[in-house]
Amino acid sequence: MGFIRPQLPPVDAGTFRTLPREERLKILTRHWVEHGFGTPNVVYLFYVVKCLLYVGGAAFVISLTPGLGTIAQAPSWWSEPIVYQKLIVFTLLWEVLGLGCGSGPLASRFRPVIGSVLYWLRPGTIRLPPWPARVPLTRGSRRTGIDAALYAAVLASAVWLLTRPGDGSHTAGSGTVGLLDPLTALPLVVGLALLGLRDKTVFLAARGEQYWLSLLLFFFPYPDMFIGFQLVMLALWWGAATSKLNRHFPFVVATMMSNAPLVPSRRLKRMLYRDHPRDLRPSRLPFLLAHIGTVTEYGVPLYLVFIGDGGFWTWAALLYMAVFHLHILSTVPMGVPLEWNIFFVFSLFHLFGAHGDISVGDLHSLWLLALILPSLVLLPLLGNVRPDLVSFLPAMRYYAGNWATSVWLFTGDAPARLESGLTTACRLPTRQMESLYDEGTALLMSHKVQAWRSLHSHGRAHNGLIDRVTQGQDDVVVMDGELIAGFALGWNFGEGHLHNGQLLRAAQERCGFAPGEVRVICLEGQPIHRRTQAYEVHDAALGLLERGHVGVRDMVTRQPWPTDGPDYPVYDVERVRPLRPALQRGIPAPAGDEDAAPPAQGAPS
Repeated sequence: MGFIRPQLPPVDAGTFRTLPREERLKILTRHWVEHGFGTPNVVYLFYVVKCLLYVGGAAFVISLTPGLGTIAQAPSWWSEPIVYQKLIVFTLLWEVLGLGCGSGPLASRFRPVIGSVLYWLRPGTIRLPPWPARVPLTRGSRRTGIDAALYAAVLASAVWLLTRPGDGSHTAGSGTVGLLDPLTALPLVVGLALLGLRDKTVFLAARGEQYWLSLLLFFFPYPDMFIGFQLVMLALWWGAATSKLNRHFPFVVATMMSNAPLVPSRRLKRMLYRDHPRDLRPSRLPFLLAHIGTVTEYGVPLYLVFIGDGGFWTWAALLYMAVFHLHILSTVPMGVPLEWNIFFVFSLFHLFGAHGDISVGDLHSLWLLALILPSLVLLPLLGNVRPDLVSFLPAMRYYAGNWATSVWLFTGDAPARLESGLTTACRLPTRQMESLYDEGTALLMSHKVQAWRSLHSHGRAHNGLIDRVTQGQDDVVVMDGELIAGFALGWNFGEGHLHNGQLLRAAQERCGFAPGEVRVICLEGQPIHRRTQAYEVHDAALGLLERGHVGVRDMVTRQPWPTDGPDYPVYDVERVRPLRPALQRGIPAPAGDEDAAPPAQGAPS
């Protein structure tokens, strides 16, 4: 791996292009085990600089608050309550501009390195309303001048809030700068809520489940406000821990560690798998690391919120949890939630260190609980039971391998027509890479995304479902839904509900694909009480073709390359329209065509 050149498998691009999909995935997944994405060093430097800009930018902006002092005086004012308030606003602004999660090359964003603001200030781009049939004035998928103006108002209100001085009120153990006047947060609170009803993508990109909810706590007095902040952090940790109670997370650990720049040892990376290169299921080591992560996110926050007294063990817990988040940050995971982990580290020392004298038992206002518990308890409960109804972000089901995903299948010139038909600020990721590298390098790098997906348990289900839909057709271009969302919407962060049938319908309105030219396989996350995951197959022109379930047991016992052909086991299948290969060449199939064996019934034990 060079400073600019990526580390790629030793295979000729021309030969690679002619290989069956199974062989291509074998080459790339085996290469991933030892080299990860093969990221050039310049990419890691990019993210280091970006994190430094986040930290330095936040410190500089907050230091402008009257009464605090310069950045050089930060050790004397970092624990002021208004500092945490302004860090929340700054981080929300950073994320909603597209500078945080989902930015840069590790989110398949090469040129330009961000989307978000380049899309959401531009009328004509796609927006995805969350409840268009229920919320008045939100129908449609085309961004208007009003949407762009509302987004600009959100940015302006965040900037304005960052310039506000403290109210001069005195808080225990702090100076006289005081807190932000809660009314100054009202424009941002209302603006982001209205914008989210028009376009769920922007609300999710702002990390509304955390930062928007925290803005509401500004309306409560200190110390209730800080107890609310502590409870929000507790819910995030416990939600993440709960999301790891599945059979998927060890796959995430192995895949992520293989891509970690600070784990250079190929031998150690091979130890993450049962028998590289023959068996690429996770070994016992990722299972152990997964359990450690789960116990950490349950146990340490429990101690900090309900038991810690600010003494030695509290600070030991803070240091342990800080190392935990710094480890996550050091792996530079795909989707790059780097600033998010930095925010967590600062929150540890600010909320539970500097303000560790505040405990949940000091809460005075029950209205605070009435405000935040629906978001911190009811939404995660619903999201775990009905993942199809709640985004994995407000459901707090973070990065445990169990989220909604999709794969888009194109034939003919459909990818080029998708590019020309949508209003965007960039090209498809493969085309972006071709502007930086030669065509062969771009080909191998783009297929590395498929290898990354295949190493997860849900990617193994996708491989079987792709074979089921294509039935051996070899002229199909497979693209991960994350790449489509990043190109079409300007933001992607592992949220499969942003690139499912709703986005397909929006694309069809603009491109008018023929039957079979574009199909999408959507795989929902696993409900916490079931052993199956729902899937749907959509055709851009024909709509829903098939829905059913796949078994988690089948996903976690398979290799990351297709081996079962069109006979991948599916359950409770409802066939709406045929899946015959002729359809994928734009030739409508006759009604009642029986192109496959009768669907299996029941579910795996």
